[in-house]
Amino acid sequence: MNTLDLQSVNVIKGLILDAIARANSGHPGGAMSSTDFAYILFKDYLTFDPDNPNWFNRDRFVLSAGHESALLYTLLILQGFLTLEDLKNFRQWQSKTPGHPECDLTPGVDASTGPLGQGFSMAVGMAVAESFLRQKLGESICSHYTYVLASDGDLQEPVAIGSAALAGQWNLGKLIVFYDSNKIQLAGPTARCDRADYTQIFQALNWQVLEIDGHDHSQIKQAIETAQKEQFKPTLIIGHTTMAKGCATLEGSEKTHGSPLPEPELKATKQKLGLPEQSFYLPEETVKHFQKRFPLLREQVKQWQAEVKKLQGEGKNFWELITQKRCVSYVWPEFKENQLATRKAFGLCLNALIEQVPNLMGGSADLDPSNQTVQFRESVGLFNARENPAGRYLAFGVREFPMGAILNGLALHGGIIPFGATFLVFSDYERNAIRMSAMQKIPVLHVFTHDSFYVGEDGPTHQPIEHISSLRLIPNLYVFRPADANETKHCFNLALNQKNRPSVLIFTRQSVPVFPETKFTQIQEGVARGGYILYEPEQTPELIFIATGSEVHLALNVAQQLAIPTRVVSMPCLELFKEQTQDYQNYVLPPHIEKRIALEAGKTDIWYQFVGLKGKVIGIDHFGASAPASVLAQKYGFTVEQVLNITQHYLKNFS
Repeated sequence: MNTLDLQSVNVIKGLILDAIARANSGHPGGAMSSTDFAYILFKDYLTFDPDNPNWFNRDRFVLSAGHESALLYTLLILQGFLTLEDLKNFRQWQSKTPGHPECDLTPGVDASTGPLGQGFSMAVGMAVAESFLRQKLGESICSHYTYVLASDGDLQEPVAIGSAALAGQWNLGKLIVFYDSNKIQLAGPTARCDRADYTQIFQALNWQVLEIDGHDHSQIKQAIETAQKEQFKPTLIIGHTTMAKGCATLEGSEKTHGSPLPEPELKATKQKLGLPEQSFYLPEETVKHFQKRFPLLREQVKQWQAEVKKLQGEGKNFWELITQKRCVSYVWPEFKENQLATRKAFGLCLNALIEQVPNLMGGSADLDPSNQTVQFRESVGLFNARENPAGRYLAFGVREFPMGAILNGLALHGGIIPFGATFLVFSDYERNAIRMSAMQKIPVLHVFTHDSFYVGEDGPTHQPIEHISSLRLIPNLYVFRPADANETKHCFNLALNQKNRPSVLIFTRQSVPVFPETKFTQIQEGVARGGYILYEPEQTPELIFIATGSEVHLALNVAQQLAIPTRVVSMPCLELFKEQTQDYQNYVLPPHIEKRIALEAGKTDIWYQFVGLKGKVIGIDHFGASAPASVLAQKYGFTVEQVLNITQHYLKNFS
């Protein structure tokens, strides 16, 4: 092994230990066992622009084992994207070096990781994006690898295995995963909870599997080069390593997983590694040795820039499309039907975008007909890196959580607008991926149909109750529940034009009335504000109905039968409405009108912020049942007659 490489590895380990010691918090063991591979990858193989961490054609690197962040930060220092001062502020307030990597905070971090398994899954999405864009733009513009550093914990999370199955199915040959198999996790040896043979598992999933000594630099290099040569199978490099490799007495111990080394152990470890006692020791020769490839990397970037100029000179619109930052106006369908389920309206809108948005990619979690994605699938074709890299439909199978995480990877890569669809009740399966969409500030479209007890005979397991309110609790997320086909297309339009936040789009299974053409302008402007006055009585209103989705029509029918003048407010997006000026909110919901009723077929709690202590919420705070939708509407009080009676009783007793 190269002496300077060995010395550099030890210097990196010293920096890891010092950062964790100063913070008195962190995970040294796994970072030390992974150092050899990560160092060789970054120094000798990773393609990047030393002057721009966001260069489009860089190799993507995802630290799925996000708890090993101190390792990544030391490598980013060597790349020139962070400083030693940044590392000294490890895990501190407003530093660039948080406890787990955050892509919107730290230059050179391609994905926010921490929840195990999701980094692996996001990397699958990145590899899909690379393959698709390579076919569209050419290898001179987009041709890079996606590397992952994963831990035992990552592969124990089912989301990783589900994503691995799709990666093999899709023939993602430029996806390379290093599995740091140190056989230790927080609670102790992995053998206590896991006897899986990952070689056989991944080979069965159509992966190339290589097993090496994860500390042997020559084996690491050979494995990376072998992986790079495989065109159509993703590669899993199983690196057999030792937890906390290099520690004086704690090598192989779970005590190093999530705690700083005791001071005597730290001092003895530095002696063993041949390092001085000084903290944050980084000799200039280590930096120079690491940066030997920088002139070559800069030349590659220069050549790439020339290719981009050539592409622009040819008037190729696709490059402009995927790099533009402006909002786009789309041609949406006109709805002439009197009744139409909003899920069907979504499907018609999706089909209208097939030619308009050639970088729109996505699919359904095995619910293509129910989610109305069949025509999109048949029109754009199934994606497969080997058989059809230009395909834009991703057949996820029954894998909601992998779907959500893969969509995040597509968005993080750039150049792709991703969407994924399933039933609303299964949003719980992918909730953490939705949360990571919001945290990473990426414009993913999470589509959910079958939005209430109107699912009917499938029963309580398939009838969402708490899900809409639960999704509204996630920060930086728009939750859209349109009332009709026209609200649907305007909600869809808003979601498509987001730049730094994801959207949830929620649609009915059952048909609902389509608002008349006379309301088109009112609807478009109102949806853009999240909530608006849909119906205004001739006299000054004394009561306000606030509703979303299919319940808007119920509110309209009741309002028109009441003796008291009643305003109906459609509120398809609570988050967007609350972002409006206070003047606008007061215009829609005047403070002096205290008689208010919120109506939604779901949990009631979240609506009291709009109706206040004197208002009433008509909703559902119990699970559903298996019966025809019309029967459930009667049993749960969601008929015109019942809501009218409830409203009259409320008004009679209002004080």
